[in-house]
Amino acid sequence: MFGLMQDRPLLISSLIEHAAAFHPHAEIVSRTVEGPIHRCTYADIRRRAMQVANAMQTLGVRPGDRVGTLAWNGYRHMELYFGVSGMGAVLHTINPRLFPEQIEYIANHAEDQYIFFDVSFTALIEKLAPRMKSVKAFIAMTDRANMPTADIPGLICYEDLIGREPVEYAWPEFDERAASSLCYTSGTTGNPKGVLYSHRSSVLHAFLACSVDGLGLAAAESALVVVPMFHVNAWGMPYAGAMCGAKLVLPGPAMDGKSLYELIRDEGVTLALGVPTVWQMLLQHAERNATDPKRELVLRRVVIGGSSAPRSMCEAFETLMGAFVVHAWGMTEMSPIGTICNLLPKHKRASLEQRLDLQVKQGRGVYGVELKLTDEDGNRLPHDGTTAGHLKVRGPWIANAYFHDDGGSILDDECFFDTGDIATIDLDGYMHITDRAKDVIKSGGEWISSIDLENAAVGMPGVAEAAVIGIAHPKWQERPLLIIVRKPDCPLINKDDVLQYLESQVARWWLPDDVVFIEEMPHTATGKLQKMALRQMFRDYRFPA
Repeated sequence: MFGLMQDRPLLISSLIEHAAAFHPHAEIVSRTVEGPIHRCTYADIRRRAMQVANAMQTLGVRPGDRVGTLAWNGYRHMELYFGVSGMGAVLHTINPRLFPEQIEYIANHAEDQYIFFDVSFTALIEKLAPRMKSVKAFIAMTDRANMPTADIPGLICYEDLIGREPVEYAWPEFDERAASSLCYTSGTTGNPKGVLYSHRSSVLHAFLACSVDGLGLAAAESALVVVPMFHVNAWGMPYAGAMCGAKLVLPGPAMDGKSLYELIRDEGVTLALGVPTVWQMLLQHAERNATDPKRELVLRRVVIGGSSAPRSMCEAFETLMGAFVVHAWGMTEMSPIGTICNLLPKHKRASLEQRLDLQVKQGRGVYGVELKLTDEDGNRLPHDGTTAGHLKVRGPWIANAYFHDDGGSILDDECFFDTGDIATIDLDGYMHITDRAKDVIKSGGEWISSIDLENAAVGMPGVAEAAVIGIAHPKWQERPLLIIVRKPDCPLINKDDVLQYLESQVARWWLPDDVVFIEEMPHTATGKLQKMALRQMFRDYRFPA
């Protein structure tokens, strides 16, 4: 017997329709590439998204065709989120921080029909356009007055393109499992792989972001979306924002500490989402230039993902700005949210030190994501908080395969996806990533967590950034090498200072066998520490005798 409920498809177009109907005046605030702050509403986004959909049909885009973007967080990009996917095509957000050769590869691999780009990427498009084989035309996301002069074939002005289209459009209904958007992994090894999201997975993921035990996004929030719209759909925030009517503040290309602080202050931001490297710049600016951040700001929560949030960063947000850090974890293959570190009722009376011990964990599993730990042979391991194993996941917004079936089967016998992380899960369900499987340091038959060691080092005054890699050792197999970037304008620190500080922070046998200092860390296109580059940099390194 089946239930007698209406069977309506979960489509991305339904999100913007809801926002325009019930939150028409809620704001989308964008710092534009051209410079000025732009303000519009969900009703405006709906109207212009319909013009985008009409323009897609005029250009001959068909359902399932891929349409690429090279753009920052802004209102025009958000219009494409709803207009392209809403008419049945697939929005392919391209990370402009990738190497040009990688951008060329993924545009060709995705067979993009058109590419929309912010004018700050004009030179990049001009260079790559002749090598993007399937692209029929390039659309500059600006108005006629700011059109770039460049040798780009089939160059079209965005405002001209949509401006001549009707402001009404009948969103088509189709299977909710149809593809909606496409993102590529940053590709630390080999070519990037495509993760193809569906309308159903994106809408279900938006429900999670709006849930109280999720990210808690709501109509009362003013959310600064620093996580890029070209990276895992900005953690689904454009969709979730439309679902609940939250004010969204989009920073455009200006993601320095000063620019972000001004947006947080001027737009009454209550919730901010981004990666640790961006928040480090914000905190440095606030420490040096802000008179009284707690009085100037109304920031209540900061969601940190993409990389592990150091304990010192969680503490700095709390003490400097009065903002609680919500640690979250996920992957491109997971849409991306998998766990969120919200507190349980039992933690209400916890001290700051006790809460910080919890906040550095990646959090509890959310409804829709199942977690398991396994050993090297795939056997399940206990969730006791101490046993570390390979972290595997499954759920309705987790990848089943890569685009074009790159890499073949990616699931185990129980249909779990191997995240590549090593983790523990405690009795309360809090997951703590101790390392990437390829980064864990195996010393004398025991594992040393490079992440925990890095986070301990970053807590030392004078340390701006820290990385740990394993170096071959004749007796212990591997031992940790600690690599540090010093903070500018701080007293100079040396190896002995660092080791003395770490003695009280980690187990003695975890202490690095050496500490080296460099000027700058290598990062991936999504801001993550690039361990592979560090291993290459120190491939001939040998520990002192």
